Amino acid sequence: MNSICETRRREAAGFTFIELIVIVVIIGIAAMLSVPMFSSAADVQMRTAANMIASDLEYAKSMAVTHQAYYSVVFDPGTETYEVQTGGAVIKHPTNPTADFHINLAADNRTGQVDIVAVNFDGVASNAVTFDYLGGPHSGLPGTGMTPLNTGQVSLSAAGFSCTVTVEPVTGYVSIQ
Repeated sequence: MNSICETRRREAAGFTFIELIVIVVIIGIAAMLSVPMFSSAADVQMRTAANMIASDLEYAKSMAVTHQAYYSVVFDPGTETYEVQTGGAVIKHPTNPTADFHINLAADNRTGQVDIVAVNFDGVASNAVTFDYLGGPHSGLPGTGMTPLNTGQVSLSAAGFSCTVTVEPVTGYVSIQ
């Protein structure tokens, strides 16, 4: 009878020292694995923004070819925004037909840390690239003295990481560097 009481007392005693050490080691390993994920959040946001901008530039180019009209992407680095226009008006967003195609990187939780550092489409102050009916890129907006694009870049940064979205002359090929 005495041995039954001792067994019950030992079961109610709690965790052994070895069990506590194993738990602490597991928590430590999990913490070490999660630290790199937190530190690269800015890099992930910057890559997300670069992919969004590149795909929206490609979308504007394809719309210009499809509709045989000028389509422009106009950037505003001061407000971290850009929009897609045709005929001087912002078009509707393809995935949300009730909303304008106006993207605000600062307001989007996927890209909130990203800054549009510089926009250079041949140095034109309008910060716009326009695609013609063949998909060829031009600097500026229709009716403002557009010229065929020689260099086109949108530079992004987020917490020390940087990236550039490039629009090639003649073909309008969009790449991320």
